[in-house]
Amino acid sequence: MRRLARSTLLALVLLMVALAGYGAWKNPERGPLNAAARTGVPGQFVALSGGVTHYDITGPDTGRVVVLVHGFSVPSYIWDSTSTALSAAGYRVIRYDLFGRGWSDRPDAAYDGAMYDAQLDELLDSLRITQPIDLVGLSFGGFVTSHYVAEHAARVRTFTMIDPASSSPAVPGVLSWPVVGPWVWQTTQVPGMADGQASDFLHPEQFPGWADRYRPQMRYDGFGRALLRSAVTMSRTDFGALFARAAKTGVPVLLVWGKQDQTVPIALSEVARSNMPQLEFFPVDSAGHLPHMEQSALVHAKMQEFFRAHPAK
Repeated sequence: MRRLARSTLLALVLLMVALAGYGAWKNPERGPLNAAARTGVPGQFVALSGGVTHYDITGPDTGRVVVLVHGFSVPSYIWDSTSTALSAAGYRVIRYDLFGRGWSDRPDAAYDGAMYDAQLDELLDSLRITQPIDLVGLSFGGFVTSHYVAEHAARVRTFTMIDPASSSPAVPGVLSWPVVGPWVWQTTQVPGMADGQASDFLHPEQFPGWADRYRPQMRYDGFGRALLRSAVTMSRTDFGALFARAAKTGVPVLLVWGKQDQTVPIALSEVARSNMPQLEFFPVDSAGHLPHMEQSALVHAKMQEFFRAHPAK
């Protein structure tokens, strides 16, 4: 019996070592995101209560302020074309990396609406933005911005959502287990995230190098944890109720959607449309999940038209 017990214990130890080794091999994270890692990164940084936030501002100092909030995992470079178009048109454009993504810190936090609210609110305060902003949220950014509008409507002039997350996908129960859940997530989901971004496009061949641009953020500790906790937040969100709360504020809403979106199908636009009856709906043909990139001129012209329809009071 003692020999069997020792053999069983040895087998368990070897299994644990093997699993730890496999996890380390599959996990793309290789170290902390700190000042040294950020050396040479374009843009600016500010220390907020939740951590350091990476942001970028373009356009004239006197321009009307537009704030762009990216989606689930692709950071603020996803707004390159939008920032260029709007700043050239005279807008003051702010975009930033949500905590856990890009070059912003990856705090050990809940990654819920309250955390994202605080990040945006403190960023605006740090930049001394006092006038109401034109707020734009893409995909998961639709959750972030809807929550912000519902809580801080006085700071928002207009609200635009582009292909917003609109459902509550279930998170497998195993992912909520201590130790095991993060290990499964880091070894089965995170490693393929860069290559998986191509599915956001109707014509991914038009955006070569998209996956390679994504990979650097994956190297830093806390990236996978942030995405897992964000996924859990989404799974617990009643998007219809969230959109309804934002609509009750009276902030004007523009909803933009790529007709060929396979990530968040256009049929889900009904969630926002039925709960925000006064919104303006702008479906975009020949575009997937990122119509502001695949139909850049069309979408940016519509955004500016919407902004102009709601001038400062």
